[in-house]
Amino acid sequence: MFESKNMLYILTILETIEKITLYTAKFDNEESFYHAEKQLYFNATVNLLIAIGEENKKIDENLKTSTAINWKNLSAMRDKISHDYRGVDESIVWSIVQDYLPKLKTALIEMIPQIDNYKLFLDEALRSPYYEELHYLRSHI
Repeated sequence: MFESKNMLYILTILETIEKITLYTAKFDNEESFYHAEKQLYFNATVNLLIAIGEENKKIDENLKTSTAINWKNLSAMRDKISHDYRGVDESIVWSIVQDYLPKLKTALIEMIPQIDNYKLFLDEALRSPYYEELHYLRSHI
């Protein structure tokens, strides 16, 4: 079992994935996503991708067993976006959102039962308005 602090990082990433999903749902392609509302949705998504990369750095390495995810690339993505903002390519962001985040979501959900006292922490987190988009995790309690 892994320390309960990992639950906070996992749930935060899951919440950011849900927000990104909400922000991108109405778009059919990267161009409309990028240009909408003077890049409002794009910029919000990029900011949340930074958060994902940062939280990923905090998760215990031994908990990151899914081979569907390149865990080092998640953190590298965060560093690239943070330090080269003008170089953020909307095609890459769109691809991450469409192809990579669903796999990451699955891997993170699979981690939850490996956390010490996960049911207790999950129950408490799901009562918080911060994690309101994670209602689907109730089946894990």
